[in-house]
Amino acid sequence: MAEARAFVDLHCHTSASFDSLAAPAAMARAAASRGLTHLAITDHGTIDGALAARDAAPDGLTILVGEEIRTTEGDLIAMFLERAIPNGLPPVEAIAAIRDQGGLVGIPHPFDRFRGSMGRGEGLTGLSALSGAVDWIEAWNARIVIGDGNVRAATLAASVGLPGVAVSDAHTTLEVGVASTVVTGDPSSAAGLQAALAAGVTLQTGRASFYTRLATPAAKLLKRAGVR
Repeated sequence: MAEARAFVDLHCHTSASFDSLAAPAAMARAAASRGLTHLAITDHGTIDGALAARDAAPDGLTILVGEEIRTTEGDLIAMFLERAIPNGLPPVEAIAAIRDQGGLVGIPHPFDRFRGSMGRGEGLTGLSALSGAVDWIEAWNARIVIGDGNVRAATLAASVGLPGVAVSDAHTTLEVGVASTVVTGDPSSAAGLQAALAAGVTLQTGRASFYTRLATPAAKLLKRAGVR
């Protein structure tokens, strides 16, 4: 019998992030309604939103507990965490802390000029070293709309022999699953996700509307004003 396919979004944010107002439970419901089987919640500097989403997830949806970590050289995605990793570490130390928990590591939006991306500075100088340090690269991030960041990211993934994935980077329920990665197998564990990515991926490369993305700066302003 052929293994089942899984539909995975490996980068999403909830109201636990400083730039989102989306409730964790609402993100989980949106993911399930759009046919996702696995949703990674990767809030900035915390796993609280991921834990809340996991508790509220409807049947058929697995929440992967992750975090987007700001290192001294750009952002990393950590997956399968039990404890949050602090921001501000050098990449080598952050990766070691993730591995100590048995977690996996991804590179988000490596060439996005408007965010804390590793490709903006010196973080990707030794590209060949990435193949042994991380598990995937975001070859398609649905929030990159200006420039050739996704093309460069896909080229990078291929050049270092890493899986390239597609993610929504959702900050609102409208964005969940607009881009995702289809794999064969069960990516519910670190070993399972590694095996599924290694077996081959299909990228679904959609985008949310420009007006939807305006919710992010609005969320930042509201949160600075004390709205949660």
